[in-house]
Amino acid sequence: MYTRCATLIAGASVTVLVVAGCGNDDESTDDSATVETPPTSLETATTSLLTPRGGFTLPVEGGTDNAFTYDEAAVPVGSSVNVDSEEQDGRTTVTFSATGLAPNRDFGVHVHTRACGREPSDSGPHYQNDVDPMATPESPSSDPAYANPQNEIWLDVTTDGNGNAQSSTAVNWEFRDDEANSVVLHAQRTKTGPGVAGMAGDRLACIDEDL
Repeated sequence: MYTRCATLIAGASVTVLVVAGCGNDDESTDDSATVETPPTSLETATTSLLTPRGGFTLPVEGGTDNAFTYDEAAVPVGSSVNVDSEEQDGRTTVTFSATGLAPNRDFGVHVHTRACGREPSDSGPHYQNDVDPMATPESPSSDPAYANPQNEIWLDVTTDGNGNAQSSTAVNWEFRDDEANSVVLHAQRTKTGPGVAGMAGDRLACIDEDL
């Protein structure tokens, strides 16, 4: 079995073994990996990322944190998320969990192509397995044939009274190297209709995630 796990805490790099199953629109740290020579042809890759020890922070010039909130009311400073991704036999399972978000409200959650930055738009468009050929940086994909939960990673949640939530999704493909670099929290649940598919309102927070 091939197992790869990178957990980032407070800007430091820690190698751990992760057990799978822990978790407007449109979306640097060191990491380490532990590799074991597989005894058979079965291959599994697992990646886990936590917000820094202090949780989400405000994006400030010169900052080194990898998790930013752009809306403190919805994603308070200090709230946190955990994102786990496991790839096996051409299939990917991504699990998302959050603590300390605004209570009793919806969030759209997607994997985006670029790393987080000081501006919400820095994280780029949604990651797509089959990329919409009509999409541009100025006009992200909104065609349901491409902007859908089978071709993208959607992890929408509704928080409980304490601001906690968890969701998981599985797709029949694996991420391309270096093309899925962040997870973004949005202001609304994700829409699915023609012309609005994939849209989920303002980008509220972003966490760097090299999937």
